[in-house]
Amino acid sequence: MAATGSEKQAGKAYYVSTPIYYVNDAPHLGHAYTTVAGDVLTRWHRQRGEKVWYLTGTDEHGQKIMRTAEANGVTPQQWADKLVTEAWQPLWEHLEIANDDFIRTTQQRHTDRVQEFVQDLYDKGEIYKGGYEGPYCVGCEEYKLPGELLDGEGEYAGQKLCPIHKRPVEILSEENYFFRLSEYGDKLLALYEAEPGFIQPESARNEVVNFVRQGLQDLSISRSTFDWGIPIPWDDKHVIYVWVDALLNYATAVGYNENQEKFEETFPADVHLVGKDILRFHAVIWPAMLMAQGLPLPSKIAANGWLMVGGEKMSKSNLTGIKPQDLTEHFGVDAYRWYFLRAIAFGQDGSFSWEDFSARYTSELANDYGNLASRVAAMVGKYFGGALPAATADGPAETAVHEGLAKAVAEADRKIGEELDFQGGILAVFDFVKQVNGYITEQEPWKVAKDDSEEGRARLATILYTAAESLRAVAVLLNPVMPETSQKLWDSLGAEDTLGALAEQRVQDAGDWGRLPAGSTVTKGAVLFPRLEEKPTA
Repeated sequence: MAATGSEKQAGKAYYVSTPIYYVNDAPHLGHAYTTVAGDVLTRWHRQRGEKVWYLTGTDEHGQKIMRTAEANGVTPQQWADKLVTEAWQPLWEHLEIANDDFIRTTQQRHTDRVQEFVQDLYDKGEIYKGGYEGPYCVGCEEYKLPGELLDGEGEYAGQKLCPIHKRPVEILSEENYFFRLSEYGDKLLALYEAEPGFIQPESARNEVVNFVRQGLQDLSISRSTFDWGIPIPWDDKHVIYVWVDALLNYATAVGYNENQEKFEETFPADVHLVGKDILRFHAVIWPAMLMAQGLPLPSKIAANGWLMVGGEKMSKSNLTGIKPQDLTEHFGVDAYRWYFLRAIAFGQDGSFSWEDFSARYTSELANDYGNLASRVAAMVGKYFGGALPAATADGPAETAVHEGLAKAVAEADRKIGEELDFQGGILAVFDFVKQVNGYITEQEPWKVAKDDSEEGRARLATILYTAAESLRAVAVLLNPVMPETSQKLWDSLGAEDTLGALAEQRVQDAGDWGRLPAGSTVTKGAVLFPRLEEKPTA
């Protein structure tokens, strides 16, 4: 069995990818959900001090793109260029996505390497010519098994529907080239058994295992009924199946057959983030292709659930598509990045509602977190002229805060950095925020401030130092999730001048107590999470 990326060599980058997204339309919340998750994960590892590579991009070949372009009166390349430059890349910039590369499957760095990969498999006898007829979903760009199809109703009565897109399939008959996927069933099952964490979550793993146990069919890897794709190098009447083309982006983007040093220090991926509807391609076809080529396998295929609106999966086809900008305009980019990872357990389906977002924003961001930052800065300004006092009167209450922070750091680092439990990691940090709020409520610094004795001043100084130092750690821990807000808090605490750049602070060390020096200049900046305006009407 081929080695997996879990056998990580020294010096290898922590490599995370999103799916490459179809450019048949503009991005919606579902695309942004996966991309923000990958961004938070890679920012977290960067802030651990690790070398990181984060890849996203666009999938620009296939029949679906060709038909969309034709419907809009342009060539497929013109359509792809327009969508990428006007919709996809601007959105990732807007959402503060810090990707290291953006791969497009129409780029020559990709197309040449895909042809070389497929030619190599053909030369090894892994690909042969044959005929195939079956139900085909253009939306999925995939042949379907008859047992997967749904019976149509209403306008589709008497027709068979794709279970994902709920639209009629087409019966295609083609002479194609086939990859000997059927020969890899036992090897894949051995992989899943040896690496239980290879597919996550467990429900997704079980689904894939059951699918492979039923027996695999050889995979049609070419199409001859249309020409928008990468030509088969030995037979230009065929183009390479869009999924073979697309999956190879994870190799071509990091130097496969072009930059061996880059390839070896990056490939294979530590985490492929995918939507659960494309899990089989990534957990079955992709590792089989890598096995056939003798290349190492990724460490983890992590399938996120569907975003639901009104009980339906978010997509353009069922009219529940919502633009991310509709939300960022109202709630702000940082709150947007936080909300979906906070509200939905990664790997599970989750429902979005404007009301839920508003309630969580007000309760957790504005009241718990933002108000804490404002109160602490205001009190340091009022009682100590904006100069952070030293803590000289620690007691049991402060010890509890120190211990609470150490617990939050360890839990957040494990959950986000290792387990991809973004919700659990964020909750660990916000539980600590609640603890600090409770600490201030119990210690009542506004009452202690009335005691002008030396003991009273020392006690007040200790309370405010404890609160400010707690916020220092929170800014570090939340920087991968909410970078703009965290920087504002960092600046408010005077930490940039005394501790250096926020991005250079290590998340795993955030719990080391006493890092923020006494004497730091604390200023009350703009409110981190302003009160929401009324919900805009359509």
